[in-house]
Amino acid sequence: MTEPLVRPKRKDPLKRTRLPLSPPGARSRTALGLVAAAAQGRFMLQVCRACAKTIYPPRDACPGCFAPAPAFCDVPDRGKLLAVTTIRTSTDAYYRERMPWRVGTVQMDCGPSIVAHVHGDLAEGDRVTMSLKLDRSGQAAAFALPVKETPAMADDKQLREMTCDPKFRRALVTDGRTAVGQSCAKALSEAGCTIVFVGVSDPWKPFPGEDSLRKIPNVEIVPLDLTNSESVNDLAADIGGRVDIIVNTSEHVRAGGIMARKGLVVAREEMDIRYFGLMRLAQAFGPALRFRGADGVNSATAIVNFLFVHALANWPEFGAYSATEAACLSASHSLRAELKPGGVKFINIFHGPLETDWFQELPPPKVAPAQLVKSAVDALKRGLEDVFVGDIAQDIRDRFLANPKALEREL
Repeated sequence: MTEPLVRPKRKDPLKRTRLPLSPPGARSRTALGLVAAAAQGRFMLQVCRACAKTIYPPRDACPGCFAPAPAFCDVPDRGKLLAVTTIRTSTDAYYRERMPWRVGTVQMDCGPSIVAHVHGDLAEGDRVTMSLKLDRSGQAAAFALPVKETPAMADDKQLREMTCDPKFRRALVTDGRTAVGQSCAKALSEAGCTIVFVGVSDPWKPFPGEDSLRKIPNVEIVPLDLTNSESVNDLAADIGGRVDIIVNTSEHVRAGGIMARKGLVVAREEMDIRYFGLMRLAQAFGPALRFRGADGVNSATAIVNFLFVHALANWPEFGAYSATEAACLSASHSLRAELKPGGVKFINIFHGPLETDWFQELPPPKVAPAQLVKSAVDALKRGLEDVFVGDIAQDIRDRFLANPKALEREL
């Protein structure tokens, strides 16, 4: 059985920090379909349209009937673990530092046999749940998990390498004045964070929910104003080397399109808080995060950013705000690539209208801040990259994938 994770001792400041390494990351373009599935926590394999054969590994044509371009589809994720091998030495630098490592062969109920990483609580002959995880190189890796939850299951050494579990890590929540930020601080504390730094601009100024925020275990309020480069850099100089997870909860929601607004004041505020705020955060904290991607049990692991789902397709009722969110989405793609050498993930949590004052006039369905934060913590524990929370966000995603031009016209 998996040994429960032990809180790491205080780090020796004279000890060299281990540099992050990545597992082999070469994949074919076709195999990137598995990456797209892993990013959203789905188990998808290719299924031939002609003969219905389930295919693994990914191929450009069906090996049975030679039909071209089999599509990736959700398939049953259960199987049987046929054999397990414990590897004790490797020529690859990444795995060499992490030996021993368990791999095995799984016979899937849907057809193919898969060589996968194997959880420590599994033995030969066990029924397993197969999942796709994103490894430190950002590529999909097959991982066999127990069908039922086991004690300390999330503490498995191999599984923790492919997730961003908050347990014993230190987090920074960028805006404690918002309902989402306060819910996030509570959720991260309950998830096992050693400390949760909560940024507050003008901390001398009282705000709703402040007393409850201060009572949350392991929470420390720190001064942080994302519109002020000096404020961000000062905080990074103070705690940047100790932060393992950053959750950007900043928001500036204003209704209205582009032509209806007079001047650029509101647009500048939106960009300054959301887009330029994200850039300031990444420039100040990103290099240290990337450097500490292999720093033991509490290594740096993720940046989480909440995004309005209309970053995918502009909603004219919130036109200028949607455009700002689209800029944040584009920046996230760049940051994801820049953080990859350190094995640090950039997680986008897409949402529709929230149950907050700035979406007051909109009818349901809306997403409660607690629901949004719960999905974000779940994404960290599972190591996902793109999460769509609520009916509206999921509907926009599906319609965008099916026909972006039709979605543009319908909005």
